[in-house]
Amino acid sequence: MEINLIGFNTTLGKKKPENIINKTAPCPFCDRENLSGIVDTDGDLVLLKNKYNVIEDADQFVLIESKVCHSDMPDYSAEHMHRLIRFGVHHWQKMQNSGKYETVIFFKNFGPLSGGTLRHPHMQIVGFHSLNENLTFDPLEFEGLTIHEKNDVDFNIATCPRIGFSEFNVVPKTNEPLDTVADDIQIAVDYLMHHFNKRCNSYNIFFYQERGVLRAKIMPRFATSPLFIGYNIRFRPSNLEDLRNNVRKIYFSEK
Repeated sequence: MEINLIGFNTTLGKKKPENIINKTAPCPFCDRENLSGIVDTDGDLVLLKNKYNVIEDADQFVLIESKVCHSDMPDYSAEHMHRLIRFGVHHWQKMQNSGKYETVIFFKNFGPLSGGTLRHPHMQIVGFHSLNENLTFDPLEFEGLTIHEKNDVDFNIATCPRIGFSEFNVVPKTNEPLDTVADDIQIAVDYLMHHFNKRCNSYNIFFYQERGVLRAKIMPRFATSPLFIGYNIRFRPSNLEDLRNNVRKIYFSEK
């Protein structure tokens, strides 16, 4: 069986700050004067080296999205959201094209069930010196029921989800319409956090590259099904058309 198996430094991992559960812990991203390892900035956006590089044979970076600790993507202006995605994609692609890494991933954790440890909104970029990108996704996972299409960007709800239960895809035909990609990501996050399920307080965003063109997947996070963990069984919910129609009604009924 061919898999991606990567080492994780548990000693360093124990030292990572955490304030999602421990809400009284200080936020290192709010202490901007003492940030170190800064790679680039653009207004409130800061890209810096991750002080806790727990993934072995890889270089980890953090993209701080905002100065406002208890904010998130649904709160951002369209201008800020556009700038964030352009900034993140630029540095993701810059690392991909550097020749230094076999694979570079770009993603976001948000909420207690997302795998994240800090509440302050941020994204992550990780460059792997040895990782088979072909094992990280299947193109079928980006197919779905179209919710909305604009500027050659298909915003859909997955019919072949990675895990299950309402995964949103943003699938452009080229890498040019990044502002539309950003708009669709913001809508997906807003829907999951405010309209989807009262129990939904966590999500992930994953970026991929298929034949040189980016793909984005936005996933709500709950306790993961034991059938997926134990047997790799995925679930396709029976109410996909209802979900699609609900998103259309809320966000696109007058567009």
